[in-house]
Amino acid sequence: VQLQAYGGGLVQAGGSLRLSCAASGSTVTMQTTGWFRQAPGKEREFVAAISRDGYVTRYTDSVKGRFTISRNKAKNTITLQMNSLKSEDTAVYYCASNYARLMNIVRESPDEYQNWGQGTLVTVSS
Repeated sequence: VQLQAYGGGLVQAGGSLRLSCAASGSTVTMQTTGWFRQAPGKEREFVAAISRDGYVTRYTDSVKGRFTISRNKAKNTITLQMNSLKSEDTAVYYCASNYARLMNIVRESPDEYQNWGQGTLVTVSS
């Protein structure tokens, strides 16, 4: 499975960005998918995840109510809509996926993901 993340850029605090992750080699309905981010000098952290069936989502506390993860079966993509962005959201964002036997599980640990995209930089200016 290859993943291609795109949509990052420079935005002012309070603004919005939409990140997308295009999958090839498998369909998003066969994968549990997540977004992670890594800020300079910090470890990679979990941001959001969505289950195979698209009905279960999970977010880290700092983005709840601001970010929304969703999937588009027709385009075979996973999207992260980011609103009310803060300077602390500045990071390189990575999408990741792994085959899931069960339809309704989500994963938060990067160790549970086998496939990774190349990362897209999000910079939020204050």
